[in-house]
Amino acid sequence: MNNPKKGALLYQGKAKSVYKTDDPDYLIMHFNDDATAFNGKKHEIVEGKGELNLRICKRIFEFLSDRIPMAYVETLNKKEMLQKNVEIIPLEVVVRNKIAGSLAKRFGKKAGSDLPFPVIEYFLKSDDLDDPQLTRSHIAAFNIANRTEMEIIEELALQINTILKHFFSVRGIVLVDFKVEFGRYYGDILLADEISPDSARLWEKQDESVLDKDRFRHNLGDLIEGYKIIAKRIGA
Repeated sequence: MNNPKKGALLYQGKAKSVYKTDDPDYLIMHFNDDATAFNGKKHEIVEGKGELNLRICKRIFEFLSDRIPMAYVETLNKKEMLQKNVEIIPLEVVVRNKIAGSLAKRFGKKAGSDLPFPVIEYFLKSDDLDDPQLTRSHIAAFNIANRTEMEIIEELALQINTILKHFFSVRGIVLVDFKVEFGRYYGDILLADEISPDSARLWEKQDESVLDKDRFRHNLGDLIEGYKIIAKRIGA
């Protein structure tokens, strides 16, 4: 397709910037070099992070594209991708395969333990409120998404998990958990935003060493080194 012309800044996130285009059906998502944690309380500029995240996200999206409906259209350059202009549903959908992060803390469970089946959690997408956790009842009561939409979202999230668990496993990486977002587009529900080491926990299968943003979050090693390992393994 002819690439739409980049327009005004629409949204400035913690690690990405979103721009309008001259075509109202499309947006440009720019991957920044910012590394953030704890809802922006920890913040650094890490040179090269944006480019690596885009490469990894592109590879994952292209792998998923024939099975998962998505907003992603194409990569424009080293830091920008074109996406359909979806109406983002303000939910962070987290799928967990192992106990880690806040799940271990909230329930007093040992980090690293396997879950008997994938666990889905929902959080309100709101920096001001520190992304509070939601139940399906909250989502319905606050009119965030209807029952049919939630059934589609849950089904897609579990499909993505099944596909990506195998995708990473055969490349020596454990998919511990990940966060995805979805949007409405002319009556359809599409996978939106990104899937990258910023939004997924990815561990070495051999020794469970951390390769993702937890390196930055908890000072566990060089962030770029971990992202480069992931990119190389998946052919990004």
